[in-house]
Amino acid sequence: MHRLLIPSHPTIAAPALLLSTLVLVSACGAPPSEPVAPATDAIAYEGARLIIGDGQVIENGTLLVEQDRLVAVGASDAVEVPAGAARVDLSGRTVMPAIIDTHVHLRETRDERVEDLQRKAYYGVGVVLSLGRGVSEMAFQLRDEILPNAARYRTVGRGITAPEPGRTEVPSWITTEEEARAAVQALVPQNVDMVKIWVDDRGGQFDKLSPELYSAVIDEAHQNGLRVTAHVYTLEDAKGLLRAGLDAFAHGIRDMDVDDEVVELFKARPEVVLVPNLPGTGVAADLNWLSGTIPADQLEQMQERSVDRPAAQEAFGIQARNLARLSAEGVTIAFGTDGGAGWSPHAEMEDMVLAGMSTADVLVAATGNSAEMLALDDLGTLATGKSADFVVLEANPLDDITNTRRISDVYLRGEAVDRAGLSATWVGP
Repeated sequence: MHRLLIPSHPTIAAPALLLSTLVLVSACGAPPSEPVAPATDAIAYEGARLIIGDGQVIENGTLLVEQDRLVAVGASDAVEVPAGAARVDLSGRTVMPAIIDTHVHLRETRDERVEDLQRKAYYGVGVVLSLGRGVSEMAFQLRDEILPNAARYRTVGRGITAPEPGRTEVPSWITTEEEARAAVQALVPQNVDMVKIWVDDRGGQFDKLSPELYSAVIDEAHQNGLRVTAHVYTLEDAKGLLRAGLDAFAHGIRDMDVDDEVVELFKARPEVVLVPNLPGTGVAADLNWLSGTIPADQLEQMQERSVDRPAAQEAFGIQARNLARLSAEGVTIAFGTDGGAGWSPHAEMEDMVLAGMSTADVLVAATGNSAEMLALDDLGTLATGKSADFVVLEANPLDDITNTRRISDVYLRGEAVDRAGLSATWVGP
């Protein structure tokens, strides 16, 4: 038995005596208390099929998210969920990385552009790259902001082209090698994501950017650590751009079917990325899936305009065959829509599958490949340490690519996009 020694000056030592007594009683007779779990703000999203974004699929997986980061990704029986973490049951659903759209043209004012970025986010897009209109001070401010319920914004700044009188004067118009290099040098301090050039005579209206001039642009960009993407139309121009060291194509080849020579040029440059930007199929389509973001009267008008168009079908056929062949030959395919509509990525993915790409390859193009093209190291795949940007789907897009439209939730930087609130703003409750 423990003895308590009472001091000779109880008025001074009483508090210490009481504390000692409590400690001894606890040590001798009280049952041990259960350990308290450390506080955590982690959230475990459990039981979903995980489409990783690099071709891998985990059939029963867990994402562990803390704040804006993925801190664990794997099979549910292999991910250790900390005590106290919130748990979200996603059994029967599919999770994929947020889409990356590397070719957009958004509206001009800040409010319009923010709305366009919110519409992209509503449909599961995490990042966009503006290829032609993001030249204002406001555009570069947006690039550096994190906006709630909105995709991240990136821009090439002023693109570069030959003079096109009567068309937009937003791009830098160049006629000499000195002007070509100066146009690139003006972009360097802006830290643009890529340099954009146009090589197109617009149906014979203008003299297009010559090989001497686009070669100077590419050389100057590379000397300054920048990569170049090109709007292109013809097979012959694609060959010239490949020989000049181009890094990416912002369009597929559109005037004729590709030949063996261009295939060999692509194979000699395996780092080159193709963003196909397919045209519309020219086939009437059911547009009811857009009802969440488009008022009923506008949607009705869009539906009326969705009719079979033989000329468009022919144009789609050329680009579809070219995409199918280049993809089969091992060319890296990324993803872009050449527009501002929030829903357009889902139509583009369907068109890429119709063209002949596998559904799995299209999903990689729209996520992991596009992130790599834009050097977005923390996006594009579901992997530990990356930004928690992902889309929860009601059905598996590997079974049917149109299932990417069956969105349950979108998370950007770990936060759920308020899709219901955005929809109510656009079309009413």
